[in-house]
Amino acid sequence: MSTTEAAAPAAERPTGDVVAARDLTKVYGEGESEVRALDGVTISFPHGQLAAVMGPSGSGKSTLMHILAGLDQPTSGSVVVDGTELAGLNDQKLTLLRREKIGFVFQFFNLLPMLTAQENIQLPLRIAGATPDPEWERTLIEAIGLGDRLTHRPSELSGGQQQRVAVARALLSRPAVVFGDEPTGNLDSKTGAEVLELLRRAVDEFGQTVIMVTHDASAASIADRVVFLRDGRVVRDSGRMSASEILDTIKTLE
Repeated sequence: MSTTEAAAPAAERPTGDVVAARDLTKVYGEGESEVRALDGVTISFPHGQLAAVMGPSGSGKSTLMHILAGLDQPTSGSVVVDGTELAGLNDQKLTLLRREKIGFVFQFFNLLPMLTAQENIQLPLRIAGATPDPEWERTLIEAIGLGDRLTHRPSELSGGQQQRVAVARALLSRPAVVFGDEPTGNLDSKTGAEVLELLRRAVDEFGQTVIMVTHDASAASIADRVVFLRDGRVVRDSGRMSASEILDTIKTLE
C-alpha cells in the first residue's frame, strides 16, 4: 500500500457496498453431527456505515464476521470485499487483501507487549513496507487522546487506552472496512463508551465503514444498523435501534 492510498481523504471514498455476501453457508461435520453455522446468508454493507451484528450464542455471528473478513472460508457462497471476490484467492493474496483492505479491532486488544503505543499503531503499515502519513497519524492520535502516552508499552496503559491504540492501528491504513470482534467486551462501561465514541467518530468524521459483532445492546445502539442472526440465518435487519428495543428483540431470539 502506498502512502498516497493510506492518506486518501474520506471524501474520495467510493459509494456502494464495501462488503457483499451471497448465499453463504458454513457447515461443520457430516451426517447426524452436521452443524450449519451459516445457512444461506445474503447481506451487504455500504461504505460509511456502522453496523452491529447480534444474536444468541451459536447464532453464527462470529462465523459470519470471520468469513466476511477472509479469516475463514465458507462451505458455499461468495464474498466480495471492496470489489475483490475472495473465493479462489490463495493464502498470499488473502493476506495482502486483509493487510490493505481490512482493519481489525479485537476484544483482547492484540497489541505486541514489547512495542510502544505508537509502534503498535504503525505496525501493520510497517509490515507492508509503507510509511504512515504524518498528518493522518496525528489526526488519529489526537482522536484517541493518547498523545502523551505514545512511548508507553501496553503494560503501562489501561484497558481502555490499549483498545484506543488498537482502533488507531486499525484506522491508520484507511482500510475499506474495519471489523470489530466484541470491541468493548473486555472493558467496563465507561471505557467501553469511549471506544464506541471513537468508532462512531471514525464513521461520521473519517468516512470509515465499521462492522462489529457484539452481545452488548448499549454498544449496538450506536450503530446505524443492527443485524440479528439466529441459527445461522439473518432474522432481522433494522436501522438504528435503542438499547431497550435491541434487548426486546434479543429476547424473542433466545
